Amino acid sequence: MTKKTENRSEGREKDKMERMRSLVELLNRARRAYEQEDKEIMANLEYDRLYDELQALEKELGTTLASSPTVNVGYEVLSELPKERHERPMLSLDKTKDVERLREFLGDQKAMISWKLDGLTIVLTYRDGSLEKAVTRGNGEVGEVVTNNARVFRNIPLSIPYQGELVLRGEAVISYKDFEKINEEIGDADAKYKNPRNLCSGSVRQLNNEITAKRNVRFYAFTLVQADGVDFKNSRLYQMEWLKSQGFDVVENHPATADTIEEEVTWFAEHIDKNDVPSDGLVLVYDDIAYGQSLGATAKFPRDSFAFKWADEIRETTLTEIEWSPSRTGLINPVAILEPVELEGTTVSRASVHNISIMEELELGVGDRITVYKANMIIPQIAENLTRSGVKDIPKECPVCGGATKISMENETKTLYCTNPRCQAKHVKSFTLFVSRDAMNIEGLSEATLEKFIMNGYVKDFTDLFHLDRYADEIRQMEGFGDRSYENLRNSIQNARTTTLPRLVYSLGIPNIGIANAKMICRALGNDPGRILRATAEELSAISGVGEVIAGTFADYFADEEHRSLFGRLLKEVKIPEEEVSEDSGRFEGVNFVITGSVEHFANRAELKEEIEKRGGKVTGSVTSKTDYLINNDVKSTSSKNRKARDLGVPIISEEEFLNMLNG
Repeated sequence: MTKKTENRSEGREKDKMERMRSLVELLNRARRAYEQEDKEIMANLEYDRLYDELQALEKELGTTLASSPTVNVGYEVLSELPKERHERPMLSLDKTKDVERLREFLGDQKAMISWKLDGLTIVLTYRDGSLEKAVTRGNGEVGEVVTNNARVFRNIPLSIPYQGELVLRGEAVISYKDFEKINEEIGDADAKYKNPRNLCSGSVRQLNNEITAKRNVRFYAFTLVQADGVDFKNSRLYQMEWLKSQGFDVVENHPATADTIEEEVTWFAEHIDKNDVPSDGLVLVYDDIAYGQSLGATAKFPRDSFAFKWADEIRETTLTEIEWSPSRTGLINPVAILEPVELEGTTVSRASVHNISIMEELELGVGDRITVYKANMIIPQIAENLTRSGVKDIPKECPVCGGATKISMENETKTLYCTNPRCQAKHVKSFTLFVSRDAMNIEGLSEATLEKFIMNGYVKDFTDLFHLDRYADEIRQMEGFGDRSYENLRNSIQNARTTTLPRLVYSLGIPNIGIANAKMICRALGNDPGRILRATAEELSAISGVGEVIAGTFADYFADEEHRSLFGRLLKEVKIPEEEVSEDSGRFEGVNFVITGSVEHFANRAELKEEIEKRGGKVTGSVTSKTDYLINNDVKSTSSKNRKARDLGVPIISEEEFLNMLNG
C-alpha cells in the first residue's frame, strides 16, 4: 500500500470516527430532550435511522464509546426521589423490523408474543402478600423508588394470595383516552406533555402521589422475575396466567411459533388502532424458561427475547400549508397540512412537526414533496423532505390574538411563542368558567370545543359566545357537530341570555370571587350593576363576610377600563329580571345548611341552595360544628355526612321538614 493510499485510508477512518462521535452526541441530545424535557427535536424515523448508522459504524470500527446510546439505556436519574440499584441489571432488547428475523430467532421453539408498551418500566416487589417496593427502570442499573406512587395506580393489587417474595416487571401507562382528558383538565399539560408516554413518566415520578392518583396510571405486568416455590411448568405463558390469578393485569399475549409468527404479527398490526394503551412494537420471548435462561445475554441484550418494531408504511405527498396552532402556554406549534394520502388504512391530511428546529432540519417549505409515515402506526409524521425549499414565513403575529411573536431557543430547540399576556389562547380556562353551570350555564361548550372555537377565531372575548351564529356553517362542519348539535348549542346560548347579576359577576373569573361571594356582594349592593362598577374596597369590606383581600381584588378588577368595558358589553347581551324581595328575605340570616342526597321538590340541589341563599342563609359542602341543619331525604342513612351530623348533634331534616320551615 502506498503512503498516499495509506493516508487516504486513515483519513476515511478519522472521518468515520468523527461521524460516530457526532452521532453519539446528537442521539443523546435527542433522547435527553424526549425523556427528561418532554421535547422532540427530531422525528422517530430519523432517530432510528441515525441509531442504525451509529451501530453499523461501531461494528465497522470496533469501537464503542462509553456514552453511546447503544450501550447506555434509559434516562438519567435527576429527581429527588430515592435511588436504588437493581439486583439484576435491566437490559434493553435487540430489535428488528423483519418478520423473517423473528422466524429465524424462533427456530423450533415456541414463544410468547405481546405488545411492547410505551410507558415507564417498573419493578415491583411483594413480600408476605403485600406490595413492598416499586422502582423505575432508570438507566438499567439504578432506578428511582416510587412505591408511594405505585400504591395509587388504578389497577395494581396492594395485597395478593402468594405469600413468598415476588419480583415482577411491567409497564406503567396512561391510555390515549385518559391522556386527552387529562390534557383538557390540567392547566398547562398540553404544553408539557406531547404524548401519553411523557405524561406517564412525569406522573409516576411525582414527589406528591396525590397528583399520580389523579392521572389514571395503570400497570401491565410483562415479566415474572422471581417467585420461589411455584411450579410454572417451565412456561412464560403459564407465568402470565399465574400473575393474572394473583390479581395483576398482564400485557396482552399470544403463543407463537415459526409457522404462526407472520399471522400473529398481522393480528397485532390490525388491532393497534383499537388498542387504547400506547404501544411502540411487539416483544417475542421464548416460552421455555430454562432454555431462554441458558442462553445468557450480551453486554446489552438478553438472548431469549426480541423486540419487533413496525416497518413504517411511507407515502409521498405535497405539503400545502403550515398551520400555526397556539396553546394556552403561549407556545405556537407548527402543523403540516398535506394533500390527503392513505396511510395504514386511514386518510391522513395533517402531520406533527413540533417546532421550528425540526422544520429547519427538514428545510420544510409550502409546496415541497414529502414522505410521511405513522409513528408506532398511530401518529402521522414527516419522514423526509424530497425538495427542501427551505423554511420561510414564520408568523410575526399570533394567529389567534394578533400579538407579536418571538422565536425562543430553549434546550437547543427553536420554538415560537405569543408574547401577548392577554391572548385568548392562554385563557381557555376563563372561557370554561364563563360557560360553567354556576356561571352562564351554556351547555355544549366543553373546554376542548372552546379551544377549537378560539383557535379558529370564532371567539375573542366573552361577548362573542352570544354570536356564534356568525359561524353557523363552519361549526356544523366541525368534527363532533352537526345540525342537531348546533341547534342545541344555539338554544342553550339563548337560554343563557336570561340570568342573574351574581351569575354574571361570577362568570367574569375575578380572583377570589366564587358564586357565594358574588351573591353576597350583589345583594349588599342592591343588585345594581352601576354600584358594582363604582364599589370601593372600603365599601366592600364593610359587607359581612367580605374581607380585605376579596374587597381589594373585586375593586381592582373593575378599576381596569378593559374589564369595565367588557362588563358593560355583557350587560347588553343579557337580561337580568328584577329579583323579587320577599317578606321572608332574612328568614335564614346566619343559618348554615348542608345539602346531600337526591331532591324531590326542587329541580336539583342548586335550586334548593338558591332558595336558602335568597333568604339570607348559607350552604356549605361539609358538616362542621357551625352547621345548623343537614338536609337529606334519607334521614336514617349511614352516610359519612349523616354520621358526622349525629356525632356533632346537628339536626338532619328532610325536604318536607325544610319546606315546613320555609312556609311556617
